[in-house]
Amino acid sequence: MMNLLHPVKEQADGRKARYAVVGAGWIAQEDFMPGVAKTGNSVMTALVTGDARKGRELSEKYEIEHVCGYDGFDALLKSGKIDAIYLATPNTMHRDFTIRALAAGIHVLCEKPMAPTIADCRAMIEARQKSGAKLMIAYRLHFEEATLEAIETVRNGKLGQPRIFSSIFTQQVEPSNHRTEGDKWAGPLPDMGPYPINGVRNLFGAEPIEAFGRTASAKDDGRFSEIPEMVSVWLRFPDERSAQFTISYGSEAVSEYRVSGTEGDLMMTPGFSWEKGQTLAVTVKGKKDEKAFDKVDHFAGETKYFSDCVLDNQKPEPDGKEGLCDVCVIKAIEKSIASGKVEPVEQVVRAKRPTREQVQKLPASKPPGLVDAWPADTTSGV
Repeated sequence: MMNLLHPVKEQADGRKARYAVVGAGWIAQEDFMPGVAKTGNSVMTALVTGDARKGRELSEKYEIEHVCGYDGFDALLKSGKIDAIYLATPNTMHRDFTIRALAAGIHVLCEKPMAPTIADCRAMIEARQKSGAKLMIAYRLHFEEATLEAIETVRNGKLGQPRIFSSIFTQQVEPSNHRTEGDKWAGPLPDMGPYPINGVRNLFGAEPIEAFGRTASAKDDGRFSEIPEMVSVWLRFPDERSAQFTISYGSEAVSEYRVSGTEGDLMMTPGFSWEKGQTLAVTVKGKKDEKAFDKVDHFAGETKYFSDCVLDNQKPEPDGKEGLCDVCVIKAIEKSIASGKVEPVEQVVRAKRPTREQVQKLPASKPPGLVDAWPADTTSGV
């Protein structure tokens, strides 16, 4: 499918990074695409989708000039019409599209999890190094004020020595959702696991060294014939610190985490979702301080940050190595689930961490109407 619905601009509009949206599922339609106009430094000039109706309707809605199918992706990369792609395909397709884009000198904003294997992640990083184009993994919370304040609170020693991280992150998944299919590598661990994993890694400012995981599923629930309903995880960190979390596709929605230190604790609600503003409660020596944060557009914020990196030739903080670190943890958990034993986590040196300077505050807006996509499809789709 190849369709030019509008005259194509030869240059970006002022100092704006020109994006192709690759994959037009729920996350792209409801969150990425509506946020682009808010950034002031980004514009969508192309859309890649295998659904002709999506292509027509979304290109008209957002005035996207160039629409093509996946068979037209390589031609698009060479067309001179785009500077970057937002990659929102199923996880198993991330490596292929990322490497092809980087090889063409096109920057990549790739949804998480980065890729299904450590080897895939390393190949994507190597492609970035060869290309010189930028690769950022879409960790939207790295630009959200409440999250960065929580990290700063722990980092500054307000809680004393952080000792324990605990989290519950749950939702109900629809039976028809592609995340219930075992061959998509999109069950609760790869889909939801990066949130508590990435959260504790940056709150503790360290990488876990051991992992242990167990799964469970409700009996006679057909949704979980190929994937587990829930995964419970324990992680061991240097200095004898620990983290534990449970993620689930079969429970009422909960999103929260807590950090306990030698002198205080903090709790974030919601911890990972973006449907409403967050509340950060910090208790030190019995005195509780609670702060509410307004709802903002997480996706517009991360896009604005990445476009700044593209336009000003800066290295993005949540780069390929950040995505690799989380995948190393996920693979150790998967190995533990299979072996029934505590498994070592492959170590990656990670000196770069998110800082408060990365905060983006762009206003939230009402979700738009969707084209052949459904709100329950909360993982990237085509």
